[in-house]
Amino acid sequence: MAGAEGEETGHADDQPDPRTRLMQEVAEQMDAIESDFGDGYRIGRVITVVEVTRPDGETELRVRAGQYPWVTVGMLRFAQKIVESQWGPPPGSD
Repeated sequence: MAGAEGEETGHADDQPDPRTRLMQEVAEQMDAIESDFGDGYRIGRVITVVEVTRPDGETELRVRAGQYPWVTVGMLRFAQKIVESQWGPPPGSD
């Protein structure tokens, strides 16, 4: 998972413009997929989750998925289990 290594990036001033930033993340994910799977794969369903911070400091999450909502929820729950298996459950979730 690109960007999921637990590293927080610097301040917004340190980052490229938003479009470039998002394209870099997608390119890193594609590189990781190619590294792990070689040429024997296809891309199935895709979900993007993006934190958007406005100039006034307000932040929201944007989720985009091209499948039925219940499929999206199932994929997100599965992704949560993957993250928890790598780094443990969030504090206070026990």
